[in-house]
Amino acid sequence: MSKQGTLTAGRPSATKNRTATLASLVDDTTMKRVNFELPADQHTKLKIYATKQGKTIKELLTEYVVQLPE
Repeated sequence: MSKQGTLTAGRPSATKNRTATLASLVDDTTMKRVNFELPADQHTKLKIYATKQGKTIKELLTEYVVQLPE
């Protein structure tokens, strides 16, 4: 068999060019998980409010945090 048709072992993804570009560095946002407890009735109230806004609780709270003053 010719060299062109020879199979080799290895991970194909390991051969990809991993050079960082400015765009790839800008989009690399570190995420943090926020976890807290609410009484069941407050959770229900929050979930109903979010649903009425057409949003998830995550979307609602994320938007709230974004608008907080620095």
